[in-house]
Amino acid sequence: MPTVDLSLAELETYPGRNPRPADFDAYWERGLAEMRATDPRVELVPAALEPGFAECFHLYFDGVGGARVHAKYLRPKRARGRHPALLEFHGYTGDSGDFAPKLGWVAAGLSVASLDCRGQAGLSEDRGGVRGTTQAGHIIRGLEDAPDKLLYRQIFLDTAQLARIVMGFEEVDPERVGARGASQGGALTLACAALEPRIRRIAPVYPFLSDYQRVWEMDLAKDAYHELREFFRRHDPTHARIGHWFERLGYIDVQHLAPRIRAEVMMGVGLMDTVCPPSTQFAAYNKITSPKTRIIYPDFAHEHLPGWADREFAFFGNL
Repeated sequence: MPTVDLSLAELETYPGRNPRPADFDAYWERGLAEMRATDPRVELVPAALEPGFAECFHLYFDGVGGARVHAKYLRPKRARGRHPALLEFHGYTGDSGDFAPKLGWVAAGLSVASLDCRGQAGLSEDRGGVRGTTQAGHIIRGLEDAPDKLLYRQIFLDTAQLARIVMGFEEVDPERVGARGASQGGALTLACAALEPRIRRIAPVYPFLSDYQRVWEMDLAKDAYHELREFFRRHDPTHARIGHWFERLGYIDVQHLAPRIRAEVMMGVGLMDTVCPPSTQFAAYNKITSPKTRIIYPDFAHEHLPGWADREFAFFGNL
């Protein structure tokens, strides 16, 4: 079997490389406390699209740090009683997409909430206000400030806040909520389920934001991870503090959040992926202790995975 990484047998036991900060659990409990203390001031604004069987909204809420966060929200128009809901998370630098592709889920009886990540292509705010560089990407934003200033901390908490909001809607059954996404969306799917343990079922695909040190050591700090290379070249060219930086990145490394997940997990992995190397994906997968399965695509990279959409539809169809 061709490979760009470890053998499949080695991947299945790979423990990850990036250090986990000693106060990791306290860090996230502090973040969750801040999130719970934030009044989300939820607003639903009807969208222009009006399908006969669905209602479409722009959903706005306040996230930690005062940012106004946006998501698209769709729900069945004539649902009887409470029904399942699905959270969606998009790829790096992208947005929540159009309403129309989400209507299949609504036709199947699910509400759908699709987040716009702060500061990326959608309508959510990025309030900024961090010391140090913000050049070249979001992984490094806040890296030279206090750990609580890391931008992905705020984005991870936005996913959990969105989950709490959707679970609180009168039409949604809070015990039947799932989450899905690929690349950055896969990472946010893992983070959301870790920070909101009521999430029942998740389908992450080749998750990003995992095992940064492994990416660096494989000389794959390019493409989506290129900002790591730029950060070291410009801010630590002799690697005098490289251990410090990777430990700091450990706060926003989804492999360390993975043990908190209680949801059933179906994860898609392409073994030829050089954007999010398979070992970094398995670093997170191997730490999940809830029921899980991984679907391996031996000849596929960071790309469309044939048959995955049908697998997802079946997986979430009986939430």
